[in-house]
Amino acid sequence: MRTDQDTSVAKLKDQVRRFCDERRWDRYHNAKDLAIGIITEASELLVQFRFKNEREVEKLFRNRTTRLPICEELVDILHTVLRFAQKYGIDLSSELAKKMKKNRVKYPLPAKESRRG
Repeated sequence: MRTDQDTSVAKLKDQVRRFCDERRWDRYHNAKDLAIGIITEASELLVQFRFKNEREVEKLFRNRTTRLPICEELVDILHTVLRFAQKYGIDLSSELAKKMKKNRVKYPLPAKESRRG
């Protein structure tokens, strides 16, 4: 079984590309429809947590049966993001690095609290 530790983003993108090519899905995978797919899958993930408090959500993750649909929805989002990036030549690693650099400026570290004796 593959893990995050031994799988590159490039390998994941290639896996998604092959899967979609085998099914001839290019005609359905334009930027607009893939963007719609991302938000649709994200909404399906959100359904898993609707009307649940923090304690109930934590319980979902501890139970194999209730954890499975969460994992499946998250992977559906990842699949669609990978397909979008693969189709449009987006290097996710370099784009993430650029965005994180911007985020460090936009969201600086909080000032350290002074300790009072």
